[in-house]
Amino acid sequence: MTEGITMTPVIEVAQARKDAEPVQRDIVFDIQKLTASYGKEPAISDVDLEIYRNVITAVIGPSGCGKSTFIRCLNRMNDLVPGAKIDGKILYQGDDLYASGVDPVEVRRRIGMVFQKANPFPKSIYDNVAWGPRVLGMRKDLDERVEKALRGAALWDEVKDRLKKNALSLSGGQQQRLCIARAIAVEPDVLLLDEPASALDPIATSAIEELMDELKRDYTLVIVTHNMQQAARVADMTAFFSLDVDEGRRTGVLVEYDETAKIFTNPSDKRTEDYVTGRFG
Repeated sequence: MTEGITMTPVIEVAQARKDAEPVQRDIVFDIQKLTASYGKEPAISDVDLEIYRNVITAVIGPSGCGKSTFIRCLNRMNDLVPGAKIDGKILYQGDDLYASGVDPVEVRRRIGMVFQKANPFPKSIYDNVAWGPRVLGMRKDLDERVEKALRGAALWDEVKDRLKKNALSLSGGQQQRLCIARAIAVEPDVLLLDEPASALDPIATSAIEELMDELKRDYTLVIVTHNMQQAARVADMTAFFSLDVDEGRRTGVLVEYDETAKIFTNPSDKRTEDYVTGRFG
């Protein structure tokens, strides 16, 4: 590390996490030489990393470095983008997600996703949570399933007396927690969260962060965030992506992946140090 760098609040937060419990090391995703392209240009190239069970993994980096592209590869959301192409291998619990015969709908059930902007359906709170189970034929004990999902998203006490009200009547933070409830109602193993708190005020953001910490008891979480303080607060592992610019081509590359405290307090790569200390990005 360069001498004389002033300690920033984000680094102080990361240091405070050093005494946290050791994370488990059961591998959920084994990602090998992953390259994702839209048309001819790769958005990310040659990504290798492992993601662990019941751990929060943060993906950070400057705009345009492929963070969202990366996590969308994990549940085959990029299949829905015309011209998208995936090379390399993603093993999910030992199985190749992109092997022939793998049902992408089942992949997305087991690997749920919550987007940057809360996107509840213009239906009742109840019907939002019940939608996925109904579509997948998981209709047994539906009331109990809806309640369990809302409790899991720390929303039940706030909405239990107005389940038939339109979901769009909820606040922004409540809508985002409703989207999390909708995702967990179909019993996934993994939750992908793409900037889940970027549009929320500090109080709602704090509620989402507390919820993520609770959810990792039952789920594996991967979160994309521009907020380094948030990554330092909630993540056990952090992957730093950056842009490799060559002859006008801009490709996202994984620079460094390690425990969050190390990424923020003692990174191995100068590019990581420059980013977390605010020198670029």
